Order: sequence, then C-alpha cells, then structure tokens
Amino acid sequence: MGINQMRRMVEDPYLLIVPVLLLGLTLLVGLFVRRILISTLGAWAKRTNSHLGDLLSGTLRGSILLWFAILGVHLATQSSRIPPRYLHYIPKTLAFLWILSLTIAFSRLAGNAVRYYGTHVAGDGEMREVASLTQKLAQLIVVSFGIVLMLKIVFDINLTPVLATLGVGGLAVALALQDTLSNLFAGFYVSISGLLRIGDYIRLSTGEEGYVSDINWRCTTIRGMTNNIVVIPNSKLGQAIYTNYCLPDKRTDLSFSIGVAVDSDVDRVEEILLEETIAASRQIPGMVSDPQPYIRFVPGPSAFSLVYEINFSASEFGVQGQVQSELRKRIFKRLRKEGIVIPYPTSMVISEPRAGA
Repeated sequence: MGINQMRRMVEDPYLLIVPVLLLGLTLLVGLFVRRILISTLGAWAKRTNSHLGDLLSGTLRGSILLWFAILGVHLATQSSRIPPRYLHYIPKTLAFLWILSLTIAFSRLAGNAVRYYGTHVAGDGEMREVASLTQKLAQLIVVSFGIVLMLKIVFDINLTPVLATLGVGGLAVALALQDTLSNLFAGFYVSISGLLRIGDYIRLSTGEEGYVSDINWRCTTIRGMTNNIVVIPNSKLGQAIYTNYCLPDKRTDLSFSIGVAVDSDVDRVEEILLEETIAASRQIPGMVSDPQPYIRFVPGPSAFSLVYEINFSASEFGVQGQVQSELRKRIFKRLRKEGIVIPYPTSMVISEPRAGA
C-alpha cells in the first residue's frame, strides 16, 4: 500500500471503518449462526437418539467461525481501497484457506464417522472398535479430494500431466516400497474381510495369542494374557494360520475330566456332577448356562478310578482359566461333602528278604 493511500485512509477514516465493520459484522453473524446450528444439532441428536448430530457439531464447532472469518476478510478487502496489484493475491489466498479448512474438517468428520459407525456394526451386539487403518483410509480419501480441488481451483494446474507423471513415478515408488505396500494392502484385506476384528482373541499357528488391539497400515498388534503387546506384520498375518476364538461367536466350549473311586455308584456320581455343574453355570462369572452343561462317562473305568468328562461353556476364551478353576473347586467340595472318594495313583512295593538274611 502506497504512502499516499495510507495518508488518504488516515485523513478519511471512513475508508478504514467500513472494511473493519464488515469484518466484525461477519464474525458476529458467524457466532450467531454457530450457536443456532450447534443448538439445533444437539436437540436433533437428543430427539432422534442419533450420534450424527454430535459428530457434525463437533466438526463444525471450530470450523464455522473460521469460514465466516474468511468470508469477512473477503468482504472487507473487496470494499477497501487496496491497490489492485495487491488485491489480486487475496482471493487465491482465501480460496486456499477455505479448501484447506474444508479438507481438515471433513477429514476429521470422516474419521470420526468411520470410528463410530464401525463400532456399531458388530453382529454380536457388542461395542467393537474399528481398526485405525480404516479410519486413516477414509481420511486419506477426503484429503486426496481436497488436494485435487486445491491444485485445480487455487493453482489452476492441469492435472493430466501430473497424473501421467505420477503413473510413471508410481511404478518406481511401488518397487522401492514393496514391503510397505504389501503390509498396507494385507492390513486393508484383514480389516474388511470380517475374519479378524478388534477385540477378538486369536491364536497363531506359531503360538502367539491374545486380544487384537489394533490393525494399522504396517502391522497388527495383539495384547497377550500377560498384558504384553505382540506385533505381527500385516503381510505375515495375511498368510498365517490362526484360530479366532470369537467367531462365529465368543462362546467357547470347554471340558475337563475327573475320576472317582471304582466302587462309587456310577449313576449317583453322574447326577451329582451334572447338578453341581448346572448350578455353577448360573453363578460363576463367565460361565454360561446355554447350552446346558452335560456329563459323559468317558473314558470310564481306568486302572484306579472311574473317569467322567464334564462339558460346559464359557462366555469367551479369555475367562476359561478362571471358570475352570472355580468349577473344579465346587465339584471337589461337593464330592467330599457327599463322601465320594477321589482316588490317587498308588503303588505297592513288595520287598523280599535277601537270601541268607
């Protein structure tokens, strides 16, 4: 801005007051609109019991005022006496800020929406987190559209040569990042296949086991029973043989054997074991009563006892140790109360006197 221009603005404050008033008025309108919009979205979310209103209000709360500030600067500069050579750069700068803020806002909205709605699509009715890889892919798509708009609108760049260059250079990049891309695509496949979900308990053929805590662009992490994290590259997991103890549902069937003295009443022992196991299924945390527990006289008579197999179910694989421990204690106490002996292996040692002793 030249010296003469500044002198005119000082001598005639009206030239400065109008742009400032326009900027201030636009910001006040933005505050009013934000308050009305956030209140409306909150009331709609409470009335419809929808989380979409909360997602939108969280995204728009900080962005609306920024958008009105950009609009206010635009109106203020257009009504000012700024020389045209300086005014030429302002619209492009404001357009750049506008597209950048839109991209950030909608990227955040996409990530939050994927995280929330991905958590609620679990078929077993439980709250399950969505993998961070899925959230980042949704955000990456939004950011890609934002970059394309910015290059086309703000910088007026023809995208055809750019895409051709990227196509040629992409081959070299793909070869250089072969392992990284392999992990990325394997992680994406694992995420959308439905065979592995956040919170599932898995055991690999190599022995590692635990709860799946996250699937990101490079690796999958599982939390073991000792609360340690096991890191598995996605490319390895995509080729691994593993057991998912939460599919088709989290319930897991368990069994253990117990032996009683060979002179025990076979039918009475079976009746006691079934009665105690059914009662325990309603009282022990983590043990389920549907399907109902059952007893099998298997393998039956052995060298020193009558062996029964106790079959029952736990709510999930991770609680099996606690459930079995509590059930074993209950059965042991009940058998002792009923006077039924639990035999132990015994050996008879026959000692013959030495010759001449």
